[in-house]
Amino acid sequence: MTTSASLEFDHVELLIGSVESAADANAKAVRNTVLSPRFYTTDFAAMDRLNIEAVRAEWDVMMKEYEGDNNHDHFQRDAQFAEEVKTLMPQLSPEMRQEFLDFLISSLTSEFSGCILYNEIRKNIDNPDIKQLMTYMARDESRHAGFINQSLKDFDLGIDLGQLKRTKAYTFFKPKYIFYATYLSEKIGYARYITIFRQLERHPDKRFHPIFRWFERWCNDEFRHGESFALIMRSQPELLRGVNLLWIRFFILAVYATMYVRDHTRPLLHEAMGFKSTEYDYEVFRITSEIARQVFPVEVDIDHPSFRAGMERLVELSIANAQAKERGGLVGNLLRATTAVQAVWTFGRLYFLPVKRNALPTQIRVQPTW
Repeated sequence: MTTSASLEFDHVELLIGSVESAADANAKAVRNTVLSPRFYTTDFAAMDRLNIEAVRAEWDVMMKEYEGDNNHDHFQRDAQFAEEVKTLMPQLSPEMRQEFLDFLISSLTSEFSGCILYNEIRKNIDNPDIKQLMTYMARDESRHAGFINQSLKDFDLGIDLGQLKRTKAYTFFKPKYIFYATYLSEKIGYARYITIFRQLERHPDKRFHPIFRWFERWCNDEFRHGESFALIMRSQPELLRGVNLLWIRFFILAVYATMYVRDHTRPLLHEAMGFKSTEYDYEVFRITSEIARQVFPVEVDIDHPSFRAGMERLVELSIANAQAKERGGLVGNLLRATTAVQAVWTFGRLYFLPVKRNALPTQIRVQPTW
């Protein structure tokens, strides 16, 4: 049995692929897979009809924070950044280099996805509250994507963002699905970045790239974006009850499962920071679950033995699927179909595990104290 602690690099390479040129990097960013970040579009007319008066007081405070723009001078590389890149990058093994590049490319694609979605909503609506919010969030995500791209250019692997916008496929989501998925994406992004930042703050010798020094203030942008969607959802209470609880449950599990499988393709990356991938992921799940109690009446039980076993099984099936794809031919295709069915079955079993119930707090917003 293959476990997360014993993944071999040949399995990992099958899952993440090899990036050796700018063409490879751009192709990887464009490609849509189960694990890769996607680009989204939505129903702009429905977004235009949103009314946030029920949360007006907290909304106005948040808008003032966006207007204050405390990160306007943050995403700039200094002389120390350039020197650290020059010193540290040659020390990376080829395997570690590939995992780090995969991390940068998927992170850039995720950040740029948010930028495009928020900007498209802004351009296609008249609602002043939502238009203002989307303007601020697109601004933030543009900075994040550009900053990551600068680090890719250190490897001569910069992504052509204009070409990426034109060529990557878009997925249509109803507004409520955008709210659930994007809220979780922003909050789990915060949890990931702050967990890495705190670890490297304690162990600076394990900081193998200077970009991690930017993560604390960076992840507070992610946190505030999540707060924005929390306020929108709490202003539309029908989104948080009835059959929509089933959708919330689905999106929580889908986001957690995607992260878990993707992170277990990067064991060297986490080991270099002093983590085990499994321990890191469950810490991120814990933080995200605690935060999400501000808006979601249900949460998955991440400590349930069957939940943990199911996550491990999804990793095994992902590896088996990649091996079958590499094999090709009729046998390879049959094996891929088999692993796909098994993955759906495993996800279904995870979905029907008991969930925890939460009473929503009167005060919606929470502080980034992790």
